[in-house]
Amino acid sequence: MERLQKVIAQSGITSRRKAEELIKDGKVKVNGKIVTELGTKVNEKDAIEVNDKLIYKEEKEYYLINKPRGVITSTSDDKNRKIITELIQTESRIYPVGRLDYDTTGALLLTNDGEFSNIMMHPKNKIDKVYLAKIKGIIKGEQIEKLKAGVIVDNEKLQASRVKLKKVNPEKNTSMVEITIHEGRNHQVKRMFESVGFPVEKLTRERIGIFNIQDLKSGEYRKLTPKEVAIVYSLKK
Repeated sequence: MERLQKVIAQSGITSRRKAEELIKDGKVKVNGKIVTELGTKVNEKDAIEVNDKLIYKEEKEYYLINKPRGVITSTSDDKNRKIITELIQTESRIYPVGRLDYDTTGALLLTNDGEFSNIMMHPKNKIDKVYLAKIKGIIKGEQIEKLKAGVIVDNEKLQASRVKLKKVNPEKNTSMVEITIHEGRNHQVKRMFESVGFPVEKLTRERIGIFNIQDLKSGEYRKLTPKEVAIVYSLKK
């Protein structure tokens, strides 16, 4: 037996918080009857409807992909661009865990497990998101310290947990910088570098938590192992 809101979230149609709102608003039925009590528990034989649409439990699937440039981190796109879920062969309704910009490459997780997704994305779990940025200009220690201390951009404080200068190219006037963050705010890494005067020319997420793309070429993916999934669940606070 599992809580109703958890089952709805695991189906991939919405978050657990939104599922709780739907239950309280009378939008959920179990075996044809409206249920508004959040403590309600269901089993695999129960028929669950959300907004009069029957949902079903899928076997949980977990993937790591090396996202190519020019792919949308979404399950649909009204501009007819290639979307990330099209690159993975599965019949399950998987969705990306967080997002990467259209022109950003690298490590991205996809799943149909809402709880797994919430663990990976919640800032309180302080999961490393490690990026390698090629920036315009030769960055100095002063700017690196600013990024670590935190910069204010659009009334938001954006902060790196680690920043490491990898190399510089004086001839091309560029720097390669490894930056680690814990949040996943919109265009965060690009905004941070621009705030200290260094536009990002190229950005790759090399690692998220324990998952890196060392063995994956652009567009390649693999399933996560049960051990890896268990490690993520062990991070839940």
